[in-house]
Amino acid sequence: MNANPPRESSPASHTPVPDPASAGREPGSATATWKDKVLEFQKPSLVRALWQLVDTLGLYALLWYLACLALGHSYWLALPFAILAGGVLVRVFIIFHDCGHGSFFKSKAANDTVGFITGLLTFTPYYHWRWEHAIHHATAGNLDKRGTGDVWTMTVQEYLDASRWLRFRYRLARNPFVLFVVAPLLLFVVLQRFPSREASPRERTSVLLMDLAIVALAAGLILLIGLKAYLFIQLTAIAVAGSAGIWMFYVQHQFEDAHWERAEEWDFTAAALQGSSYYKLPKILQWFTGNIGFHHIHHLSPRIPNYNLERCHRELLAARNVKPITLLSSLKTLSLRLWDEEKKQLVGYREMRARRLAQRQVATGHPEA
Repeated sequence: MNANPPRESSPASHTPVPDPASAGREPGSATATWKDKVLEFQKPSLVRALWQLVDTLGLYALLWYLACLALGHSYWLALPFAILAGGVLVRVFIIFHDCGHGSFFKSKAANDTVGFITGLLTFTPYYHWRWEHAIHHATAGNLDKRGTGDVWTMTVQEYLDASRWLRFRYRLARNPFVLFVVAPLLLFVVLQRFPSREASPRERTSVLLMDLAIVALAAGLILLIGLKAYLFIQLTAIAVAGSAGIWMFYVQHQFEDAHWERAEEWDFTAAALQGSSYYKLPKILQWFTGNIGFHHIHHLSPRIPNYNLERCHRELLAARNVKPITLLSSLKTLSLRLWDEEKKQLVGYREMRARRLAQRQVATGHPEA
């Protein structure tokens, strides 16, 4: 799930995703590289895809039904079911995400159809999101192409050079309460209802069609279960799924030893393996998040369906060497705010203030002893 920041700059509207199967390969090389190895895992499985649809959408529907029944007694009794529905909605989004990459099914028509349906459940316009997400994959870790489909990230020097107003906006946007509580509902309920200025007619149309479909589905459910029940279950599920999804996306790219480079130094493989985290979660959370914690594998090859990510991680030597981030250690990422181009690390405001003090001392002719 993408957290769309205020845009500092926009890459080309239809930036292509690099082909991991051919990028950087040396013709005639006798040594099998990761580019050869990942091809084994890019083949969709109809059986696994269909089963994932059944166990995910079936459970999501069941939780809605149980929440409706519980609402006849108490909102507090219904709340756990609505929260669990939000957890399953994260998994629904991963199916939507795979369809957008054309990896969930072999058939393009099947991917587009299921993508629209799961997009309806997650309040996300399929073609518009697919376009912005492709830009994310083509520019992840590139300091000169920030601004689309990512978390707003400034360098230390950019922050020091910024106006007070821009600094305030940045601090507000990176505040954990705003990022993980306010932003999810704002993003999925409000901002996704409007197309980007750079979107093509097809992507703009997809937003309009999704908005109409959401209104139609909401109207039907309101007639069936009532306005209060619909708003309670739907907003709770969207809030939980949005918060969890943005957290996952944040941890996947906003960890201390992430990889960012200027355009002339940017490398696809390094951006994938070093700039995308391996978020090692307990098995139950891995299920709810559709294996997307193996994000380094996903960025190596977006054509690998989520149900093959773990197996690819186990069998790919380059991936096994990636240091995992655990549930506990991921909490440290909350203190990271800015990219330090000198240290090649994400740092907090404390390090930024130390840099500012050092610059002032040099400027006044009183360098630190």
